[in-house]
Amino acid sequence: MHNPSYGSSSQAVEMKLVLISESQKRSLSFTMNRWAAGLLSLMLIAVPVSFIAALYLVDDGLLGGSVSSKNADFDKETMLAELMAQREEVEEAKQQARLEISALTVKIGEIQSKVVRLDALGERLTQIADLDEGEFDFTALPAQGGPEIAIQASAQTASTINSSIDDILAKLTDREQQLETLEALITNNELDKSRRLAGRPILRGWMSSAYGMRNDPFTGKPAFHGGVDFAGKEGSDVVAVASGVVTWASNRYGYGNLVEIHHSDGTRTRYGHLKDIHVGVGDVVKKGKTLATMGSTGRSTGPHVHFEVFKNGRTVDPATYIHQSHQ
Repeated sequence: MHNPSYGSSSQAVEMKLVLISESQKRSLSFTMNRWAAGLLSLMLIAVPVSFIAALYLVDDGLLGGSVSSKNADFDKETMLAELMAQREEVEEAKQQARLEISALTVKIGEIQSKVVRLDALGERLTQIADLDEGEFDFTALPAQGGPEIAIQASAQTASTINSSIDDILAKLTDREQQLETLEALITNNELDKSRRLAGRPILRGWMSSAYGMRNDPFTGKPAFHGGVDFAGKEGSDVVAVASGVVTWASNRYGYGNLVEIHHSDGTRTRYGHLKDIHVGVGDVVKKGKTLATMGSTGRSTGPHVHFEVFKNGRTVDPATYIHQSHQ
């Protein structure tokens, strides 16, 4: 290529292009002005650049589409995996909730059974203590009251609820054991009272003859009186002074109608001159049980009950037991 020749600033700029053929040993020359030379230079630069850009765009479209497709597939698989994981978490949460509800149901059942036992135990204690009906009503909630004071409640979780129920169960168990111990003590105390000879064999009446030597009411001669006589109204109740087993319940010489009771400490008590007998041999009677009615059967001058106490096979003075408190 031949360099352009420059004239004055008013002259046109020309460029001479020479083409040489190596095989023919010939050459061709072209002369171009400035505008034609610029256009040719632009074309020589733009065509390769356009071609390269086109290839890049084509390659980018093909490769980019493949990558985008792979990315889309990857995102879909990731979402499905996350969805499955979330479903598993939900199922695990449901299963855990079912287990917790089942555990709570069992604990509530334990509480209900303990409350039933405590109610029954409380009623027995009420009866043993001889409390007024209605003073302790174990079928209703205890009376409570007072002004309302609002406080901010904290959120309850399964663990805190379980802990609260465990605390309640522990307290109920402790109260149940305490009440059972109290019941045993009261029962034993009442049993001891029931076994202990104390009090009088009548509810109404007075002592008409003491234990020991006296003048016989029929002969007037000195004679030993082996018991205590209580006079009263005919037909009034005669009661046991201690619990025991009836070993005699019929007529006996000198006593008229007689009831005899054997007690756990080895002592025996006799109740004579009875009108009507209300117990039979082999009956287990408690202290205060009505045995018969007062009469004047046998060797008697009037309505009364002849009361005897036998210890170690011999009569003893009943006054020792009569004057003891039977409460």
